[in-house]
Amino acid sequence: MQFFGGSDISPSPPAPTASGNNAHMMYVFNRNGVCLLYREWNRPLHTLNAQQDHKLMFGLLFSLKSLTAKMDPTSMDKGNLGVPQLPGQGCSFHSFRTNTYKLSFMETPSGIKIILITHPKTGDLRESLKYIYNLYVEYVVKNPIYTPGAPIRCELFNTSLDQYVRSIS
Repeated sequence: MQFFGGSDISPSPPAPTASGNNAHMMYVFNRNGVCLLYREWNRPLHTLNAQQDHKLMFGLLFSLKSLTAKMDPTSMDKGNLGVPQLPGQGCSFHSFRTNTYKLSFMETPSGIKIILITHPKTGDLRESLKYIYNLYVEYVVKNPIYTPGAPIRCELFNTSLDQYVRSIS
């Protein structure tokens, strides 16, 4: 970040490598804000405990979704800022970028929210998030042992997710 005449305070992270080192973290939330899955691949700093981190991320998504709906130039029904919206309601956003990371977001009709934090130079990840959701449906939702709303502990899902996320460039 650079201020008027100031020096570079936080430099950009190193460029992504060919080994798939782009992904930093991933969150999966249900419609009630419960974090079903949290994975890390390349997170150098841990500044909060996990519960605070999950609350802040869900709050950020709630606020961004509300803000984008309020600013939507194509809709007459703006609603009130801060009022919860149903999945698919309002103007949605797909990603935002800072100088140190890119946040990519997808919300399904059932209210599942998938967030992937990557290197800022990573391209559009909408298709990748859809693929991750398909893995979730195949290995978690269709699993007769899985209890909806419980943290995801399916080893086959975690292995497939790790392999796929490491391949994203």
